[in-house]
Amino acid sequence: QVQLVESGGGLVQAGGSLRLSCAASGRTYGMGWFRQVPGKEREFIAAISSNGYSTYYADSMKGRFTISRDNAKNIMYLQMNRLKPEDTAVYYCAARRGPVAVTTTTLYDYWGQGTQVTVSS
Repeated sequence: QVQLVESGGGLVQAGGSLRLSCAASGRTYGMGWFRQVPGKEREFIAAISSNGYSTYYADSMKGRFTISRDNAKNIMYLQMNRLKPEDTAVYYCAARRGPVAVTTTTLYDYWGQGTQVTVSS
């Protein structure tokens, strides 16, 4: 069983930046970031393969968000720049037992508890 713990969320003004971290208790393979607002489905943000060589982004996040990982530390990151009020959500990290980065929530085996990101206008 792998446990995931997100950190780095908080309140930021529009145009600002935040870096989220996801610490894993054990070895993980493909990993991803998602976000969710009340009343809506969980939304894919970005995914990264087990070796970090392959990354995928939702079209609306490209150019502003960057996913990365440090396998020596078992930590995944999400650098978020030029934040907008519509980025306000609970952000979740996820991991799967396969090496490939995927965009679908149902293909992930482990989830963190989420961290709140609030962007003020």
